[in-house]
Formats: sequence, C-alpha cells, structure tokens
Amino acid sequence: MAEAHDGGSSGADFDLSQFYQIFFEEAGENLDLMEQMLLELDLASADDEELNGIFRCAHSIKGGAATFGFSDVAELTHHMESLLDKLRRRELKPIPQMVDVLLESADASRGLLAVHQAGGEGTPPSTEDLVRRISELASGGVPAAPAPAPAPVVAATPAPVAVPAPAPVVAPAVAAADGTRSLEIVIGPLSRPEQADAIPELFRDIPGLGTIEARPSAQADLRVFAVQTASSDDELLDLFVFHVAKEQVKIRDLAAATASAPASAPEIPGFGLFDPVEPPAVAPPAASSSSPAPGFGFFAGAPGVPDAPAAPAAKAAVEAEVSKAVVPAKAAEPKAHTQAQLEAATIRVAVNKVDQLINLVGELVITQAMLAQNSRSLDPALNQQLLAGLADLDRNTRDLQESVMSIRMIPMSIVFSRFPRMLRDLANKLGKKVDLITQGEATELDKGLVEKITDPLTHLVRNSCDHGIELPEDRLAKGKSAQGTITLSAAHQGGSIVIEVRDDGRGLSREKILGKARERGLDVSDQMSDAEVWQLIFAPGFSTAEVVTDVSGRGVGMDVVKKNILALNGTVEIDSAEGYGMKVSVRLPLTLAIMDGMSVGVGDEVYILPLSSVVESFQVNDDSVSTVAQGSQLVKVRDEYMPVIELEKVFQVPRFDFEKSSSIMVVVEAEGSRVALLVDELLGQHQVVVKNLETNYRKVPNVSGATILGDGKVALILDTAGLVRRARH
Repeated sequence: MAEAHDGGSSGADFDLSQFYQIFFEEAGENLDLMEQMLLELDLASADDEELNGIFRCAHSIKGGAATFGFSDVAELTHHMESLLDKLRRRELKPIPQMVDVLLESADASRGLLAVHQAGGEGTPPSTEDLVRRISELASGGVPAAPAPAPAPVVAATPAPVAVPAPAPVVAPAVAAADGTRSLEIVIGPLSRPEQADAIPELFRDIPGLGTIEARPSAQADLRVFAVQTASSDDELLDLFVFHVAKEQVKIRDLAAATASAPASAPEIPGFGLFDPVEPPAVAPPAASSSSPAPGFGFFAGAPGVPDAPAAPAAKAAVEAEVSKAVVPAKAAEPKAHTQAQLEAATIRVAVNKVDQLINLVGELVITQAMLAQNSRSLDPALNQQLLAGLADLDRNTRDLQESVMSIRMIPMSIVFSRFPRMLRDLANKLGKKVDLITQGEATELDKGLVEKITDPLTHLVRNSCDHGIELPEDRLAKGKSAQGTITLSAAHQGGSIVIEVRDDGRGLSREKILGKARERGLDVSDQMSDAEVWQLIFAPGFSTAEVVTDVSGRGVGMDVVKKNILALNGTVEIDSAEGYGMKVSVRLPLTLAIMDGMSVGVGDEVYILPLSSVVESFQVNDDSVSTVAQGSQLVKVRDEYMPVIELEKVFQVPRFDFEKSSSIMVVVEAEGSRVALLVDELLGQHQVVVKNLETNYRKVPNVSGATILGDGKVALILDTAGLVRRARH
C-alpha cells in the first residue's frame, strides 16, 4: 500500500488522517521522554541502553512523520537520528554541545508538529542552523570509525522460486568474493508483528549495510526477510534489538531456506486491506503453537493489547507505542498475559467528553439532592421502600461522583517534568549550578488546575534560580556547596493540595524589601511581622533586583503569580531565613468542579462558605463587638481582635423579620488573615457542585461561584479571600 502524505490517502483510498491525533500525542510523548533521557545522560559514562533509548525516540518520530507526509519533521529527526546512531555505535564521544543541539532540535520538532496539528496555521521554526550544527557535530570532534565491512548497493533480490526438497537443510551462510552474504531472517513469534516492520528502515538509513526484501509469511506472528549484507550475524542482532528481542531473530543461509520451500500453495486473500500474498517457504517454529491469534486489520492480535492503527501503510505511526515494550519470546506465558492486561488498562479519551460527563454527574447530584429534600416530608412507615431506594441512590450518586471526578485527576509529575530542562538552560545562562529535587510526583490534582498552576510555578522556580541561588563562588565563600538545590514538593492536606518551592539560596532581605517599599510610597513600618513583609513582594511592580535582565527584575510576575493563584481559590505564603533560603507554599483545592461547603442563612438567603476556609463558629453577644473608626467593627476571640463583616450589609439582603438579628459568627481565614462573618444561622455542611458565574453572567464582587440547592434555589459561593481584602481596606 502506498504511503499517504499530508492530507492525502493511499492508492486504495485509505485515509490516514484519522490517525493524526494519535501520532501527535505519541510524538509528544516521545519528545518528552527523549528530553528527560538527554537531561539524565551521564556524558562521562553513557551506557548503551541510554543511547539506544534516545535513538528509539528519534527513530519512532521520524518514521511516523514520514508516513503522514510531515517531511520537515522527518528531515530534522533524521539528522538527529544520524548523530545518535554514531553515538550509540561509539563512533563519537558524547559532549555537552550534542545534548544542547538535540534538546533544541526536540523543541523545534514540537514547533513543527504544532503547525501541522493546527492545519498549517502559524510560522514553523527554522531548522537550517540546527541541521548545520548537527552535521558538524556528527562529522567533527572525534573521528568517526569506519563502517563495518561496507557492502555494495545491489538490486533487490527477486522473489525465490519454490523448489520441492525432502527436508529443510540449514547451512551457514556462505560469503561471496566481495564479502556479501545472502541470508533469510525469520523474526517471531511476535505478539505485535508490526514491531518488525521498522527493520527495513535500518537498511535504508544506514549506508553500506546492504539490502533487504520482505518475504511472504502465512503465519501472522512471523516476519521473513531476504537480506544481502556483509555484516556479521552479531552486528545484525545488535541493530535488530532496537525493535525485537535477540531471541526472536533466526538467521540462516538464503539458499538453504529456498531449498526447503514447498512446490506450490494456494494464494491467501488480503481481506481488502492487504495485497494477496503467497504462503511462506518456512515452516512455523514449534513455539508458535502458544502465540496469540492473528490480528486481521488494525488490531494487534494479542488479547488485551490496545487497539492501535497497525495497517502496513500506517505502521510507522504507531512505532512509538511499539517500541515502548517488547516482550521476549522466551517470557513465561502468565507474565506475557499480565503485560497485555496492563497495556489494556488505559484508554485515550477527549477532555471535552470527560467535562461533559462531569457536568452531567453534577446535574445528577443536584437532582438527587432535590429528591432527598422533598422526601423528608414523607411518612417513613408508608414509604419505607421508596426511602430505602432514595438512600441507595444517594450513596451510589456520591460514589459515581467521586469516580468521575478522579478521571480528571492527573499526577503532579506532569507539571514537575518540565522544570529540569528549564532549570538546566537557565542555570547555564546565569552561570550557576543548580540541582532540582522533586517530591510527591504521584500526588494528583484536577487537570484544569494543573494547566492553570503551571505558569505560576514556572515563575516561582525561575525566581528561586535567579534571585535565590547564589553564584558558585559566592556560595563557597559562605561555606555552602557550590551547587544550589531547588526542591519542588506536592502533598495532600485535607481537602487541599499544598505545593512548595524551596531553595537553599540567599533568602529574602527584610531591610531591602522595606527600603524598596518606602521608595515606592507603600505604607510600611519596622513593626511589621516577617510574614507581612514577605507579602510586600506580591505588590504590583515590586522588585528588589539591582539589574533588569530578560530573566527577572522588571517587577512583573510575583503579583501575577498571586493573582492567578487567588483566582483558583488558592492561597500563597512565604517563609524565609536570610542567608539560608526561602519557601513558597501554594495551597489549592483539589478540584474546581466540586467542593465541601458550609451553608449559612442570612434573612431568606443562603450562602456557601468553602469549608477549607472555615476556622470556627460561635454565638456572639452584642457587648463583645466593639465599634472603631469609620463605623468598623471588631470582635475579640481569645485575646485576638478581628474585623467583623455583616453579610446582610455586604449583599444588601432584605429583611422581613425585623425582630430577628444576626447573632452567629463564622471565622474564616484567607491570605494569612482572619475575619468574622455575621450570619443568622448555620444550615449544615455538604458537597456542592460549583457553577461558574462569569461564563453565565459576570464577575460579582466577593462571590466566587454559585450552586443549586436541593430545593432548586441558587446559592452564592462566597469568595473568602475577597471578603478578607475588603475588611483589610
């Protein structure tokens, strides 16, 4: 079948565009994996497995890009592959410049792929300089060793004519006068036969290796090739190990294999997707009796293996998935079966489908709450069966809600994985030595929050590297190690997740911050606590940098960091010790779609307070509230005075029961400060489905969202951080 190019189809009108998204996702995964392995590569003692792994990533991307007609990506990754091939063959010694150009090429590949994914919209990055640098590195520095026994390029061997013979005779391959040998190579049995389909590409990509021609095989889990090469069996096995296990490769003389072929055999139909093929001239090995059933079409064949495009024309699009796990032929059957089950445990689902499912479950929760509230007036004796069913519905709805919410939860390792590369480049630019430590990568957070917290965390990490970590000579002068450390950690605490960015650098200078604050006309005093002083760096335009650079010092960033975190109903706190380092703690809700809340009543209105912000509640007497300047009120709670906010006045709640007055206070905490909210009554605690007001109406001061109660009424979810800021000003 002919290859389909960008937007094209095969000669059989087979459209490969349906596999584009799979290719883009797998190419992205391979680029991420390649970047990670390059960053972890020990240049002094790089082992074969590390170099082979990086080579496989580039090779898989190149094969898929060529299949779909993305020639610019295929060309760049081909040059990367050539350099990596020399490295893994030990013809070159790895040096830092090679890692740099490969990392930059991976970035450029992402840019090219993004343009293709957008249908050609946007400007693709230029790759001319990268190709030139790769070529120079591949040919210079360490002289390349001669290729093993180059073989002349010869025409493809014609299909052998089957000649009847009494029994197969296996003989060692006899070399011609020029060193060329004619071989038959049988690969299998394979649980995923398309693993071997990439082997012919090795002969096309490596000059002097020889020629290869696929031979027909009636057994779906075997691949047979006719090869002419001057390379030894061991050299061939070293190449094939990138795609299949050595135990699955059988090499024998082509003449002996041809002699063992049967005289004739009926033609096997191709089922519409493949050209008709003749049965092979090789009897299947005995081990094939336990091999998986053939896959027919796009299925990999082995039970439990994820469905992936595996048609011959699309085989390169799935090389990335194929190369991730190769099951040796000699593995025990139970283990192979377990592996297949593990592979089948994941499935790709579009995010919009998950969001739609979450919205529907949210509506189900609201409907269930309405049924529960309406059933309270029913007589339990007369409606026992109905009430039991409603109780089951309540339990099942909650379980369903938790399960659906967990679908959107992804590990923090997705966020943390982008920082090693960023820190490496930034530290090199600043002339610093920085070690990154990550903790709690398995901690899960809602996907929507992960996407929105990435930029604030990126700025905090850059800030630690630029402002926090000192230059190596400065650290040594202070008795520290030349290499600084930045630690990223994530952990669950109650219904929240706490993400910390810590460094062992110079820390914050209280005097310098107060001095800059006074220069900018901020209202500060020497009596301020350290925590209050540290919060000053979040003021718009505030910066203590002596020199403005392209890294930091323009005063743009920390205020945006705090604004973005507050928009996620989160908080940010700073702790620092001058000369020893600093820590920034970000606390976020686990998800924005659902929350634990406390409902309070004011007049006929119901408001929801985020339970994570509620500290305590108590009955208040009129004499315990003091009025100060401009009519502000304070209440004393265990020797601590805190501002009082009357929700009735904030939201102008109409009151029809004039004899009733607010007599309950709920203490809430946000941004390191506490306020007491004056309410009429406490209605209870429950989970609420959060509805965004901005999408459906507009931004409302002191309100972060809304929810629908069991009786069908809308209740506003209060923005406790906004209320705290209101009291502060």
